[in-house]
Amino acid sequence: MPALDLTTNVQISDEHVFVLEFSKFAAKILSKPEQYISINVKYNPTLSFAGTFEPAFLLTIVRSLSAPANTMLTSEMQVSLDNISPEKNEQYSKELFSFLNEKLEIPDTRGYINFSDPGRASIGYAISF
Repeated sequence: MPALDLTTNVQISDEHVFVLEFSKFAAKILSKPEQYISINVKYNPTLSFAGTFEPAFLLTIVRSLSAPANTMLTSEMQVSLDNISPEKNEQYSKELFSFLNEKLEIPDTRGYINFSDPGRASIGYAISF
């Protein structure tokens, strides 16, 4: 259940369109069903990066899913678990930097991506079977 939290100092002309594009893109590159993707975009005009207010971003990606003990997870849910790795993060980063450069004109030297996998026990999600 990837959650992507983007903060940028770039004012997005149509945030709804951008968020839906970002959701589809994230689902594609992370190989997850879009139904499990969550996108949060925040505009912060005071976000500075490298001592300037030139276009920049901070992106946090949290990947996990919680289910009660002894709960059988569906195969779609299982693929959303525990798949952050240095090799995958490098590929994800390249594609995310490219997307943000194309859509928001943020140079690839003007942002950080933080990958976080707090584990199943640290995230709640209401599921019914």
